[in-house]
Amino acid sequence: MFKQKGVDQICCVSVNDTFVMNAWLADQEADNITVVPDGNGEFTGAMGMLVDKKDLGFGKRSWRYSMLVNNGVIEKMFIEPNVPGDPFEVSDADTMLAYLDPDAAAPQDVSLFTKPGCPFCTKAKALLTDKGINYEEIVLGRDASLASLKAVCGRDSVPQVFIGGQHIGGSEDLEAFFK
Repeated sequence: MFKQKGVDQICCVSVNDTFVMNAWLADQEADNITVVPDGNGEFTGAMGMLVDKKDLGFGKRSWRYSMLVNNGVIEKMFIEPNVPGDPFEVSDADTMLAYLDPDAAAPQDVSLFTKPGCPFCTKAKALLTDKGINYEEIVLGRDASLASLKAVCGRDSVPQVFIGGQHIGGSEDLEAFFK
């Protein structure tokens, strides 16, 4: 994470070309991340993080790490342990977020089953939006079927809201949840 002039910016540097980086960014739906391709590994080599991953069929790559940078100064680094394979234990976003704010609660995944034209669905989406909660909308007839909804929660009405894996219910249940 880079912080410059009071602005937080999340960057992902990888020993890859811009096309691979942009495809990864699109796949992750991570609009708030700036990708920085290091195609030749020059930056990564200068950081002492360039490794040879021929045994995995990858060639020269970056060892996994995350770092907090404030005004161009590295404040903290989380570097994966030097073990065989491709470890991913401490360079993840959760580790960095816990370092930045140990008392912060991680955001919960929110899924919302809806149907086009449903006023109760519109009400539930507006409530989540007003609370500043991002959600994944699963539209019946496009993303899932009524049979899938019944299999997931045993109900055949929309909306159906799930927060952190917990079934909340419809729009009135969602209002009660937030009270």
